Amino acid sequence: MRFRTPVDENVLALFIASRVLTGENQFWREGINHARRWHEETGGLDVPYSEMVGEERKFPLGKWLSDRRSEHAAGELARHRVDMLDQLGMIWSVSDARFEAGLDWARVWAKGHGGSLAAPARASIGGYAIGTWLSELRAAVQVPVGQPGALVPERRRALEEIDPWWCPAWPIAWQRVYAAARQWWLEADGRVDWAALLADTVFEGEQLGRWVKAQRAGWADLDQEQRDLLAAIGIGEDQELAAARAAATAKPKVSRADRFGAGLAALAAFVEREGHVRVPRTHKEGGVSLGSWLNNQKARRDKLTAEQIGQLEALGVGW
Repeated sequence: MRFRTPVDENVLALFIASRVLTGENQFWREGINHARRWHEETGGLDVPYSEMVGEERKFPLGKWLSDRRSEHAAGELARHRVDMLDQLGMIWSVSDARFEAGLDWARVWAKGHGGSLAAPARASIGGYAIGTWLSELRAAVQVPVGQPGALVPERRRALEEIDPWWCPAWPIAWQRVYAAARQWWLEADGRVDWAALLADTVFEGEQLGRWVKAQRAGWADLDQEQRDLLAAIGIGEDQELAAARAAATAKPKVSRADRFGAGLAALAAFVEREGHVRVPRTHKEGGVSLGSWLNNQKARRDKLTAEQIGQLEALGVGW
């Protein structure tokens, strides 16, 4: 019989006499049997550390499995015991096991929500806090790869296989309403007149009508990827609003003749005040860059009309 620490002979004799000695093999058999029973009842070995099992709930299965993980990590767990635990689906990494469990619930959620993982933070499914789980993973995405707490690329890819937009660059609330809009579009077989959608339309608990109008009106402020997603379901910019904005911001077109007239008036004012036409190149007169304007007229003399040349010469411009 092997012991992990030295045992006093007198104490050992007392244990044997009292028949309370539990051999290592017996303790192993008891643990593996409880583990097998847990696996049969739950389908896995994700056992809480404090879990006690057995008829009187006296066997510490959670701690027993944790100790086996520690032995395995230290290379102290016999190969045949590793194999026995592997046959039961032993979870050597609790972190990996919990991610896989969350991933399974994520698939279930996406299946019921049009393929989207834009779950609210408080969302739950089957008693599983899927919203919190996803929120924590989105926070991990913000941590640079390689630093503690960062989401490993393999896990990110696994989530993207379910929903490529599970962690968008924009607020998740936007993605959630988009998922509802896409579902509306799918259920209508792609025949939706978004421009005519009533503002008070609510779908899947989302203010769909108001949201659609806001996207069409604020098209210029959206990321290109957001525009692409919207365009994929037939939502585009509000053309009337776009035209109105363009008209308001467009600079009025000024003809070449009008520009010449403005420059000539500015030159006349300069000559009247200064008494000459030696305009500094950087000089501005009445809002006109007069120095540059005058040099340009001289450079393009052959394109001026005879009348324009005469007007300039009348003010004293020499060529």
